[in-house]
Amino acid sequence: MPAPTPHDPIETVADRLHSVAIHLLRQLRVEDASLGLGPTQLSTLSVLVFGGPQTIGALARIEQVSAPTISRLVDALAAAGLAVREADAGDGRVVRVKASPSGTSLMQRGRRQRVQRLVRLLEQVDAAELAGIGNAAARLAQLLGQAAAKTT
Repeated sequence: MPAPTPHDPIETVADRLHSVAIHLLRQLRVEDASLGLGPTQLSTLSVLVFGGPQTIGALARIEQVSAPTISRLVDALAAAGLAVREADAGDGRVVRVKASPSGTSLMQRGRRQRVQRLVRLLEQVDAAELAGIGNAAARLAQLLGQAAAKTT
């Protein structure tokens, strides 16, 4: 397949989407500052809250860091009372990390803050634009799910 040309409509949309995604995430990160954790700790805690308990190895793969790095992150989250390590019910040799109730509460508060910032942004569009953005977001989520399924 030939490389896309600068005038390729797919490349143009992909380039615009890439730029918008970066700017959107930067704006949403402002909300994270009030949570009192760094981005890496928030990302790790988010995996535990919204993805469920994980082994150290699985958590390292998801976060794309080494096992020692994720262990240090988990240690910091545990010391802050936001995560706990526990033996796997089926295999006592396996340790799983899960979010504590405090960690879950913190991430839910952070998510609400981010969503409210998006609400303020989306209040500026009309109903047709909102429907279009909603449809595009749903389709992108579907495509991302399909891509993730292919890599597992």
